[in-house]
Amino acid sequence: MSDSNFKRFVEVGRVVLLKAGPSAGKIAVIAEIIDHNRAIIDGPLTEVPRQSFPYRHLTLTPLSLTKLPRAAGTGVIRKHLEKEGTIAKWENSSWAKNRAAIEKRRSLNDFERFGVMLAKKARRDVVRKAVAKAGKA
Repeated sequence: MSDSNFKRFVEVGRVVLLKAGPSAGKIAVIAEIIDHNRAIIDGPLTEVPRQSFPYRHLTLTPLSLTKLPRAAGTGVIRKHLEKEGTIAKWENSSWAKNRAAIEKRRSLNDFERFGVMLAKKARRDVVRKAVAKAGKA
């Protein structure tokens, strides 16, 4: 199978998004593969401690650290993350931006949600008028 559909693999250096635990929502790097159920992850720049983590609570991202040695320590991982600018790449990705927007929307209070509703109504009115004007022309 030379033309595989799979693009993301569990590998040393793969950047992962944590789905569970106290660090849920943060990213980390696979430092070592333990077995077919768990890996050692480390996130020195995202406050994720080095720990064993099950794959079922990880989401593989398209980002990966190149030439990261197996069982690399926290300092080596930190250097690779800084050198390749992986954290900045993640924060500029549409995936991270969507997660941030959802989190911001969830944290709104009642008055802020009311303001969002009014802004959406105003935008909808402008679009409706522009479509009507274009339809007449």
